[in-house]
Formats: sequence, structure tokens, C-alpha cells
Amino acid sequence: MLSRSECTRSKVPIAKPTFNVDTFLTKVGKGRPAAAFRKNQVIFSQGDQADAVFYVQKGKVKLAVVSNNGKEAVIAILSIGDFLGEECLAGRPLRLSSASTMSECSIMRLEKAGMMRMLHEEPAFSGMFLAYLLSRTIRIEEDLIDQLFNSSEKRLARILLLLANFGKEGKPEPLIAKISQETLASMVGTTRSRVSFFMNKFRKLGFIDYASGESGRLEVHSSLLNIVLHD
Repeated sequence: MLSRSECTRSKVPIAKPTFNVDTFLTKVGKGRPAAAFRKNQVIFSQGDQADAVFYVQKGKVKLAVVSNNGKEAVIAILSIGDFLGEECLAGRPLRLSSASTMSECSIMRLEKAGMMRMLHEEPAFSGMFLAYLLSRTIRIEEDLIDQLFNSSEKRLARILLLLANFGKEGKPEPLIAKISQETLASMVGTTRSRVSFFMNKFRKLGFIDYASGESGRLEVHSSLLNIVLHD
């Protein structure tokens, strides 16, 4: 669940490395530039050969798993500064999930051999990547606790806050890209009708607003924290 420490700045600041991963990655791998992806474009599919790691420089990416009977479960939403496909570094031969863009994205592909070489030869990059993996593990544990102990209403509120960058480094991004209620239901672990009910409730309470125009973006207010922190 989204803890109070996630929602507010800690009184004891945590030292952050000054290593700039974007600058570093532009200088390695023969200067390979990031590739531009359109919205709803597949980056890799479940069952594909796992031969590279990807780094998100712009946009949001959805990771999903499809069961044998065709049911999809969204397991993560990744954004700027996140890696995906890192399981190949542990010897995993095939992709366990699919990755697709939720918005226009700029994504750098790092071949497995080159990534392994950087981890061995560049201590600063290795330290940054280790810190990222630890942070990702903590997030997965929080997601599991959220699923086990919180109501679907609280889980939905937490997901919306995380999508809007509340509790992360940098300033919140109150306007988030349009995301379907089916996707939110998959992430929350409930039905689309329940998501629709709670979204209407949040809107009536003034916690969220639908931005005007054709973008269909959603505006998330910090007051939505009241749902998460309320016992």
C-alpha cells in the first residue's frame, strides 16, 4: 500500500547518486539513439527471445501477462527512468510478459552482451542499476501487500496516484494519459463496473477530473490521498 512516507517527503533525506544514466547511455553502445514508439505499439511480446534490456527515456509502458485461456493481467506501468526486460540478465531465454506503449515513447534498446559488459566495467552504472532493482523489488512487495490487505477502492486510488507520480522523485504529474477502465480493473484486480463506480465517486468528491479536449487525460488531485490514508 502507499505509505505515508511515499506520499510526503521523508524528514531524513536519502542520498541520491549523481550518476546521470541518460548521459551515460548516449555514450555507450556505439552511440545507438533511442527509438521512437507510437502509442499502443508493442515493444516485445510474451514468449519472444529475451536478448536485450530496454530503458524508458520518455512516456509510459505497460507490462502484461496473458494466461493460457487468454486473460490478461497488467503487472506494471513503467515510466521515465525505468528499465524493462532485465530478466534476460539472469539467463531467462524467453519473455515472461509483453510490453507495449501507453503513450508516445522514446526507448533505448541495450543488447544483453553490452549490458553485461557495462555492469562489469562501469561501477557507477552498476550501482545505479542495483539501486533500481532494489527499488523495483520494494514496489513489487508493496503491490502484493496492497492486493492482500486493501480494498479495491484503495488499490485504485493508489494506482492513480502512482501513475500521476505522487510519492516518486520529482514533481507530481497531475495530468496522466488516458487509460482504459479495463486496464485499471486488471491492475486493481477487480471488475470494470467496480472501477467505473469508484472513478465516478472520486470525480464527485473532487479527487479527480477529466481534462477537456480530445486527449481524454485524467487530472489527479493530491486530495485523493485521503482515500489511501483513511483507515
